[in-house]
Amino acid sequence: MTPSHPADQHIHLRTEVPGPKSKQLRAREDAHFAPGLQAYATMAGVVVDHARGSAITDVDGNTFLDFIGGIGVNALGHAHPRVVNAIQEQVARVSVGSLTSRARVELGELVARRTPSGLHRLQLYSSGAEAVESALRLAKSHTKKHELVSFSGGFHGKTMGALSLMGSSFKRQLGPMVPGSHIVPYADCYRCPLSLQHPSCGLACVEQGRKQLAVSSTGSVAAFIVEPMQGTAGNVVPPEDFLPAVLELAREHDALLIADEMITGFGRTGRFWGVEHSGVAPDIVTVGKAFGGGFPLSGILTSDAISIAKPWSVPSGSSSSYGGNPLGAAAGVAAITAIEEERLVENSRMVGEHMLRELSEFVERYPFVGQVRGRGLFLGMDLVRDKRTKEPLARATTTRMFQECVRRGLLSMVYASRFRIQPAINIDTKTADNGIAVLREVFDWTLDKGFWRD
Repeated sequence: MTPSHPADQHIHLRTEVPGPKSKQLRAREDAHFAPGLQAYATMAGVVVDHARGSAITDVDGNTFLDFIGGIGVNALGHAHPRVVNAIQEQVARVSVGSLTSRARVELGELVARRTPSGLHRLQLYSSGAEAVESALRLAKSHTKKHELVSFSGGFHGKTMGALSLMGSSFKRQLGPMVPGSHIVPYADCYRCPLSLQHPSCGLACVEQGRKQLAVSSTGSVAAFIVEPMQGTAGNVVPPEDFLPAVLELAREHDALLIADEMITGFGRTGRFWGVEHSGVAPDIVTVGKAFGGGFPLSGILTSDAISIAKPWSVPSGSSSSYGGNPLGAAAGVAAITAIEEERLVENSRMVGEHMLRELSEFVERYPFVGQVRGRGLFLGMDLVRDKRTKEPLARATTTRMFQECVRRGLLSMVYASRFRIQPAINIDTKTADNGIAVLREVFDWTLDKGFWRD
């Protein structure tokens, strides 16, 4: 058990959920804020008061277990003591962003010791999309080409460049997208776009992408950007031979490979980097979420040779107003130090394996659970009306299941017919089991009520 995470955390409910104070504050928020906030937050209706570890207490005094983890941001749990102390000490000294600070120097040295092979150059930002945009500019600067290839189901942010690479419906009615953007199939094997089976398919999805680019590209592909495992798509885990095949395809186009490790980096998958599961060495890595231990911090990693490309490398060519600010840097140093000293990569692997075993029993127990998958504490499941056809459960059904989880004290994530489970990587087994027990209750309730057939 890691000392930074309280052991055996439990749910304590004092009112109905959401409670009266939460409802009142949500109404006040709705009076002034524009729509478009995160869906799980608005569906939950909970107003947080304070949090520690994997427990969130709302303004009504209800304590929930957190299996969302800030969509990966709170990988160290809430209010990790080391991160809290680092930010408090730094803000009392200096928070100016542009000048060199001791915290920024120390973060650069620390990250350089843990980067994928040869990627010792770091540039810092404050949001994931900002880092992705920088990576795209760097790839174009280095290759002097302009086309970009991404994957179906992918998510890289909501700025226009990143949005153009999104393999989902988020970008509907927001066109035209950035020219030269190509989207090819991802190895989402449970819902294979080609209706094949791995490994007998021979990674036909990659071959389909090869054929697609042969007729749609102008021969100017700068980079492929890929998530080692897809988060927003439903915590999808591709086979380990997928990324090597993607790298091979990128090299056929003399293009760079960008690994978007926003969700998979820093121990989430039971390895420090998601790409370690496949042994691929990318040219650029984008990082964020867990990087700051809950504080807004992102960045890109690359090699010496690529980092000098112009115009990305000219003075102010890759800078950002908040990039590399001392507060973010101090939080990053604290987060990485905690991950290393508390052996959280190992904890993610061990507790994740335990949770995967427990959740895998759901496939046999419930007729509407089609698949459970995961690496480390990056877990997902597909919910279906029919296991043979894999027809997905209706969104209204999974939303109802999500809301029942909240009413019983568990905060989880649902994307259409897919549940995402990604608690803090320092969670202990007992706390994890307490959350799984609520999932069983809700799934039993769903089975008993029978509305999953609707």
